[in-house]
Amino acid sequence: MYKRIQDLKLSSQETCFLWGPRQAGKSTLLKMLFRQAVRYDLLLSTEYQRLLREPNLIREECLAAGLDANSQRDPIIIDEIQKLPALLDEVHWLMENKGLRFILCGSSARKLKRGHGNLLGGRAVRYELHPLVFPEVSDFSLKKALNSGLIPRHYDSANPLRLIQSYVGDYLKEEIVAEALTRNIPAFSRFLEVAALSNGEVLNYTNIARECGISSPTVKDYFQILEDTLIGRHLPAFRKRRKRRLVGSPKFYFFDLSPVIYLSRRGKVVPGSELFGRAFEHFIWMEIVAHSSYSELFYPITYWRTSSGIEVDFVLGDNEIVIEVKSAEVTGKMHLKGVRRFKEEYSTRRSILVSMDSKPRKTEDQIEILPWQIFLKQLWGGEVI
Repeated sequence: MYKRIQDLKLSSQETCFLWGPRQAGKSTLLKMLFRQAVRYDLLLSTEYQRLLREPNLIREECLAAGLDANSQRDPIIIDEIQKLPALLDEVHWLMENKGLRFILCGSSARKLKRGHGNLLGGRAVRYELHPLVFPEVSDFSLKKALNSGLIPRHYDSANPLRLIQSYVGDYLKEEIVAEALTRNIPAFSRFLEVAALSNGEVLNYTNIARECGISSPTVKDYFQILEDTLIGRHLPAFRKRRKRRLVGSPKFYFFDLSPVIYLSRRGKVVPGSELFGRAFEHFIWMEIVAHSSYSELFYPITYWRTSSGIEVDFVLGDNEIVIEVKSAEVTGKMHLKGVRRFKEEYSTRRSILVSMDSKPRKTEDQIEILPWQIFLKQLWGGEVI
């Protein structure tokens, strides 16, 4: 059992949405935090069918239990809320008229938004649960993380590939088919494979469309489906232009390494390989994204790339922190090229190269070379941003 950083602290005062990818551990977290809470699990077919026929039952049951703002201790939990958007009207009424608090848990808000579902008019706090992160795992294994991903069930498994295969299949069946997000499932399946091969790269919609046999606008729509269903997110380009012409297209990263492992059909990730370098960069991105959310700093994350191909992996905040990720065990001048070019044009508070180096170093021009473990300890300790 992992002790998660996400603690939903405002749930003692406010209704909350808790979003997160499937199997990220949302239900487990809620059971740990609120053992006595009234719970409605819409994954149970009997519960789903009962409330589908009569959404008002949830209101009547709360009233019968005598629940109000004074008597309620734990929030009322509704798991997989996106399956029954009509329940949100009942939730809204109970919030307004009885002062009740809820935690509304789900893996996608897309169905709610597209169906003009009641998102409670800004009255609910939004939380997100990410896959496991470095400080949540004792005896953290980078090798295991890069080859299994950090969904708890996958990371814990001795044979994660079979679980990952089922996970991707269930995603297609339950998120895409069930919600009718696209009718062309074969084309979307091919798109997923190409998207996995393009993970962490600058998106070229025309090339992806050509490989998938679909139009560029459809490719953009498909990427938006992935973002709305929390399977990935875009990394926008840094926009402040100085001397050099910059690339403006975003990158895209899957939410975890596991879908990329399966969809790209890559082999085992071993140190020194190109696959290791790409997976290592993806892992550091996952940690930064989770930290931005869990710390509640919500700082912007971008990448910087010139038209000539000079690049910095991540820029945090308003060009305050520059981070380059390299999987080399001994980094040298060639690995610092992008950071140095960035520093020529912008002032930075810290410039960091995250690597597999065994000890931290600092160059004469104040670029910090940090072993990945030290960088993550500083990040989660609040020392980076």
